[in-house]
Amino acid sequence: MSHVQRPQVPQQPPRSQQGHGQGQGGYNPNFTQAQNQGYDSGYSSGHVYGGGPQNQGGGGRGGVPPQYAPSGPGRPAPDWRKRIKVGSIVLVVGVLAWGIGTYAWASSQMRNEVDLSKVIERPEEGDCTTYLIVGSDSREGMSAEEKKKLHTGSAEGKRTDSMMILAACSSGNTMVSLPRDSWVTIPNFVGSESGKSYPARGGSKLNAAYAMDGPELLVRTVEYNTGLHIDHYAEIGFAGFANIVDALGGVELNIDKGFKDKKSGADFQAGKQTLNGEQALAFVRTRYAFAQSDLQRTKNQQKFLSALANQAATPGTILNPFALYPTLGAGLDTLIVDKDMSLYDLGKMFFAMKGISGGDGKSMNMPIAGSAPQNSLKWDMPKVKQLVEQIKNDEKVTVESNR
Repeated sequence: MSHVQRPQVPQQPPRSQQGHGQGQGGYNPNFTQAQNQGYDSGYSSGHVYGGGPQNQGGGGRGGVPPQYAPSGPGRPAPDWRKRIKVGSIVLVVGVLAWGIGTYAWASSQMRNEVDLSKVIERPEEGDCTTYLIVGSDSREGMSAEEKKKLHTGSAEGKRTDSMMILAACSSGNTMVSLPRDSWVTIPNFVGSESGKSYPARGGSKLNAAYAMDGPELLVRTVEYNTGLHIDHYAEIGFAGFANIVDALGGVELNIDKGFKDKKSGADFQAGKQTLNGEQALAFVRTRYAFAQSDLQRTKNQQKFLSALANQAATPGTILNPFALYPTLGAGLDTLIVDKDMSLYDLGKMFFAMKGISGGDGKSMNMPIAGSAPQNSLKWDMPKVKQLVEQIKNDEKVTVESNR
């Protein structure tokens, strides 16, 4: 009987000598050798094979797929509170830098040309901050085509087209229009350029003061005839006014009654509408279409300026560089202010006008007593005195205009 030789089962090495790959599902040389001989002994050590280094990228352990195996020491979870805090600080610093830069740029563009220190014999300051706001018919920087489009005419020099006092008070803001045809006394004054002394001139229209010696004499005349101290002066010409309106994308206004005027180019229907720069200028300049002439015009000027300030002094304009810079650029190009007026003071003036449109205060004409020579208007001096005292003492204005 032939002797059948039984194949030898590969001898398992002692556990202490087993390789890292076998004990942890790694490479087993004996098992590999048996596979190469095509022989299955049926032996099972209880380990799971199939996770060698060549199959796990060298980083697998115990047959665990590499995407689930730890890649190293655990990293701490992100500190989102710290990240949010740092991000907020960076954002605030960026906004502050932008704001400071914008303020510095705008301040450098201001035309601080009016020297109120040249005004003599001034009244005492009151409790409110008072502004004399003037719209002039200056055509500075306008081409012949622009003058024709805006119906400004071609007169040389400049005159006052509108004047108003804005009193910013804690008791409420008040805007008082001064008709340019007001019959007043032009007091003695010292020429702002010549330095010469000039005697008083009784019985003149208010806008004559500006024509004689500019803003300084106009301030002197308003203070002399009212007894109210003027803290700041602001003047804008035709072109600047129209450009501001266009930079804002127009100003929405509700017109109570439609009117037309060939001289100013006005042609309006009643109702709510958005006025562009050309239309806005026609609206505030029209006088011949109204029975009350200059008095109605001053009311329209107040109405529009309040609407303009209400739209300009909004977050949508102030916080939007694409709206803020064109608006500031358009206004500061032709806006003339006194030497002590800062951008902050200018901002307060606009917000005071905005407050009036929002119901925080009132707008009115200077109280009128009747007609005077040369188609002028005579002030109601008892009411004017009462009005000025209320503004000086920061009291709620109760005086009403007559017309």
